[in-house]
Amino acid sequence: MFSRSPPTPASFTCIDATAAPLDHAGCLCHRPEIGALSRRLGAGLSRRGFVAGMAASLAAASLGVPGPARAQAGPNRVLFTNVRLFDGTSGTLREGVSLLVEDKIVKAIASGTPAAPEGAQVIDGGGRVLMPGLIDMHWHAMFAALPIHVIATADIGYIFLAAAAEAERTLMRGFTTIRDLGGPSFALKQAIDEGLIAGPRIYPCGAMITATGGHADLRPTSELPRAAGTPGATEQSGANAIADGEAEVLLRVREQLLQGASQIKMVGGGGVSSPRSPLDASTFTESEMRAAVQAAGDWNTYVASHAYAPQTIRRSLDAGVTCIEHGHLMDEEIAAQMAEKGIWLSTQPFLSAEDATPLTGPSRERMLQVFAATRTVYPLAKKHGIKTAFGSDLLFSAVLARRQGTMLTHLAEWYSAAEALTMATATNAELLTLSGPRNPYPGTLGVLREGAFADMILVDGNPLEDLSLMADPEAKFLVIMKDGRIHKDTLGR
Repeated sequence: MFSRSPPTPASFTCIDATAAPLDHAGCLCHRPEIGALSRRLGAGLSRRGFVAGMAASLAAASLGVPGPARAQAGPNRVLFTNVRLFDGTSGTLREGVSLLVEDKIVKAIASGTPAAPEGAQVIDGGGRVLMPGLIDMHWHAMFAALPIHVIATADIGYIFLAAAAEAERTLMRGFTTIRDLGGPSFALKQAIDEGLIAGPRIYPCGAMITATGGHADLRPTSELPRAAGTPGATEQSGANAIADGEAEVLLRVREQLLQGASQIKMVGGGGVSSPRSPLDASTFTESEMRAAVQAAGDWNTYVASHAYAPQTIRRSLDAGVTCIEHGHLMDEEIAAQMAEKGIWLSTQPFLSAEDATPLTGPSRERMLQVFAATRTVYPLAKKHGIKTAFGSDLLFSAVLARRQGTMLTHLAEWYSAAEALTMATATNAELLTLSGPRNPYPGTLGVLREGAFADMILVDGNPLEDLSLMADPEAKFLVIMKDGRIHKDTLGR
């Protein structure tokens, strides 16, 4: 699909506005809405906000220019026949099933091979497994495929183009939905939702909100000291937001909600890839974290806290967060507390250097610490019955991003294939519903049942017996459908 280059402010004026009568009905240049748009563009939108700002301005203008009449098209129907169904919740397959998709929804599921509705596309599954689209609960759509030095130096336009290309590759890996846990992904989400590009559904959080010295404080020391309320270059890009004190936290949280965040990401402590934020550091006070929880709660959504160390997790829990991201270093006491309070754990099965970009110095030491802790956090979560979500959190490498499905296969060390696939579908979808009215896709995700969104994969093989199929989507995923639209069909009919 092609689109025109964004017009410059000058292109909205063909003659002196004073020369046109007030009821001018010819060219659109003198419509008051266009005048408002011209003034907005002339005032200078930031590069990060240009795409989203342009779309918002045009929508607000409501030009109402009549176009050619369009014929009313009937519903789009696809009938899958002769499939074995994994519905996202059952540990067994339902044999000999047909599933009808109508527009974006699963319309009907039946045994046998019913007659195809008029005009329906029929896909004979050949006895293969049909399963829900996968969900990644910790993904960074803007940062997954580009090296960090490119992200730090490239033009924002290039970064968006690269993110769009990676979004399509993410979808082709069978991930039809992702929860974006940090980055300016609002415009990317809009372009996907409007069908301009292919990609997964995005639940965005916007900028990662960090305190000075936190994991997402990526400034060079040359930018210190920072004047209160003065954003630096990385903040202006929308990647992060530095907040010190309750007032700044409230401001930065509300800014993300204003832009359409479905949940808020607070950086409660140190991280692996940030060179100057040790894992044991807690970077927000409880009152600061509580302010974020209050602001998100006022918008009827929740806070996810980036936290590895036990004391950081405890502080996050005391402040009222709903979900802990990572949590690898938790201990028995913290695990019990999370289970008692019904707090979600969104963690990642990092096992070896193959699962991360190469790091050196303190970051490498922290990476090795997390690898070792992976083999304790999952047993603790299972022992205490913590609600656990799957995410991959792959960053800064197009090669590494291809391992998204491989990360899912790592769960086989602690879970059956059915349990792992349920986590990556129905369980993850349950966490997504906690966005409440901020949910950008109200409806049923993560399962194949009547009335659910038509997101699904036809797999060559039985993933309930062989979870490794998830690591080879190019060969093993024969059909990929998202929102009722087929994005991949190797069966050729």
